[in-house]
Amino acid sequence: MTETRPAVATRTRSQRLDALPWTRKHSKVLAGSGIGWALDAMDVGLISFVIAQLAVVWSAEASELSWVASAGFLGMAIGASLGGLLADRLGRRQVFALTLLVYGVATGLSALSWSVGVLILLRFVVGLGLGAELPVASTLVSEFAPARIRGRVIVILESFWAVGWTAAALIGFFVVPTGTDGWRWALLIGAAPAVWAIVVRLRMPESVRYLESTGRSAEAEATVREFEDAAGVSRADGSPARPAPAATPAPTASVSTASISTLKTRPFATLFGRELRGRTISLWIVWFCVNFSYYGAFIWLPTLLVAAGFPLVRSFEYTLIITLAQLPGYAVSAFLIERWGRRATLAVFLAGSAVSAGLFATADDVTSILIFGSMLSFFNLGAWGALYAVTPELYPTRVRGTGAGWAAGFGRLASIIAPLLVPIMSAAGGTALPFAVFAAFFVVAAIAALTLPDLRGKPLDD
Repeated sequence: MTETRPAVATRTRSQRLDALPWTRKHSKVLAGSGIGWALDAMDVGLISFVIAQLAVVWSAEASELSWVASAGFLGMAIGASLGGLLADRLGRRQVFALTLLVYGVATGLSALSWSVGVLILLRFVVGLGLGAELPVASTLVSEFAPARIRGRVIVILESFWAVGWTAAALIGFFVVPTGTDGWRWALLIGAAPAVWAIVVRLRMPESVRYLESTGRSAEAEATVREFEDAAGVSRADGSPARPAPAATPAPTASVSTASISTLKTRPFATLFGRELRGRTISLWIVWFCVNFSYYGAFIWLPTLLVAAGFPLVRSFEYTLIITLAQLPGYAVSAFLIERWGRRATLAVFLAGSAVSAGLFATADDVTSILIFGSMLSFFNLGAWGALYAVTPELYPTRVRGTGAGWAAGFGRLASIIAPLLVPIMSAAGGTALPFAVFAAFFVVAAIAALTLPDLRGKPLDD
């Protein structure tokens, strides 16, 4: 005899989603967002190999080429901020698909660039799409993931970044060195997101929490029922199913009732209101420091290796090996984030990144470059996974996209500055100086991370 569960009908839709087991519907949301995430990483990663080749085939100065990377990150800063705002108004799925289309088309057009100036302009447009996509994707997945495993799911989503960056390293190793136009073919491959945007728009569900916040209750209920059907969860109407796991506790509000009315009209002011100000400031510090160190190191890594005397192809090979260490970094972070919690996992991986960057500053042979570079890759990307898990959890639904987007946007300011400063620091102190500076930024990020609240296993605030 089939058991029915009237309690399901009395719980909120968010509680019903949190109580579900993992299903094929969850897997589709994760995979759909993850593929977009990987394509994003591939595009960002490709530019490091493009810069390295253009320095040779166009005889361009490092200071000039640094603007190619920084223009993209300027676009990402603006895109992240606008993307979060749009996601809170137009929906997570709509903005996710739009951003994929924008940066996919712009990347394809970048392959036709005839000067550094044109490439800089197109990379800015690419950045608008790239920057908006990441916080929107993490927000969408976090709003579907069951509370008890939400952190792990977001780290798994972030691990697609390693897949994309590895793909960029493979393209850089096999495609870019094939001729003077190898970088053009690499960028044409990077246009794939334009196609994936169509798939996302047609097959991805819209966030239930977003639908409820905009009064579209019927669509929200239909989506929840699709997930319940996939899980075989019985409802008050007697639908056949197996029992779901125990219900998660009711959400605890982090924003006062007096503040709720400002969420739609003044979302940015809400981020710095009394209830959220502390976590917003700490989060922005972490985002800024991690962006500065990560993009300063990895965007310039192939070029720095060439400057150290390694041939172009050999520097690409070393970069590929170092990049592969990202995958186990994500795996360990995904395991620990539901064991140690968000705050501890993030702080430990940031501390490990600081130590690794400091050691890389002392590297003077191939073995030490590969070992310390792989350590930096392992800890840095594990920290990224934890950071993306933490960020959407800190804000209520109506400003979740805005909160995640503005944190990412502020962080992108550092990713604009870092590529411009690396050539200057390298000229003053070789490879050692920039990596010593990166280590210091990681230390600051670790300290700031320790001040963030740990919301492991708690339902998202509505």
